[in-house]
Amino acid sequence: MKLITYRREAGADPEPGVRLEDSAVSLAPLGFRDMVAVLAANDAGRQSIHEFLDAPPPAYAVTPLERITLLAPIPRPPKFICVGLNYRDHAAESKSEIPSVPTIFSKFSQCVIGPGEPIVLPRNSTKPDYEAEFAFVIGRGGRHIEGDHWQQHVAGYTIVNDVSARDFQKATSQWLMGKTFDTFAPMGPWITTADEIADPHALDIRLTLSGEPMQNSNTRELIFGIPSLVAYLSSVVTLEPGDIVSTGTPAGVGFARRPPRWLRPGDEVVIHIAGLGELRNPVVAEA
Repeated sequence: MKLITYRREAGADPEPGVRLEDSAVSLAPLGFRDMVAVLAANDAGRQSIHEFLDAPPPAYAVTPLERITLLAPIPRPPKFICVGLNYRDHAAESKSEIPSVPTIFSKFSQCVIGPGEPIVLPRNSTKPDYEAEFAFVIGRGGRHIEGDHWQQHVAGYTIVNDVSARDFQKATSQWLMGKTFDTFAPMGPWITTADEIADPHALDIRLTLSGEPMQNSNTRELIFGIPSLVAYLSSVVTLEPGDIVSTGTPAGVGFARRPPRWLRPGDEVVIHIAGLGELRNPVVAEA
């Protein structure tokens, strides 16, 4: 399934739903208030969704895709966890040693935006950068989860652009302030449920900037895969339904280019990950 959060019209409340071929089906009639509630329902919830879609669903729950606005699939995730230096090719271009433990930081959830929404370049940064990232979404929460049990806890996958102000990021040893400007976490266009992806560690990932190829890699380059990340993170903090774990970016980021290629107003950033779709966002200057 492709799980979405959307608005039927301007000013309408967001609804959790499922994207079908040419329509969106609301899951509100099943009692789900938002996507976190959908994910928290786990197996029983997914079964009720399948039965609802097979019925077929009532007409009032179905809206043509051209009449909806997609939002980030989880507009305000409970936790937005990010992994740094997690691709072998990116570590090499950064002239960094391969880490022995995951490098973890976070973004504030208010920086999340959806597909098509503009990335706003802050007035007080001169080095805004892009980062194509594969993210997994927690369904069943837990603490001290064994790596071998990761599939019981991952509900699906989505695309994230870990937009980064490099001047703020590198000003101190703590990365958060350079990573969490408003609009610096485009996400979407949907959550592809885990059953649709045979191997999440073998997905092509690409980013183009105003039509120019910038990043082209595969999730097989991940240093720490999903099992080790689930085990490591849950050894410290309880994972909850709706938590996003963005697994890092491959080689080709702007700061590593000569000369560097920073984001500019008028750019369009497009990220494609095999099986997950395409995340497209324009870039504008802060007013």
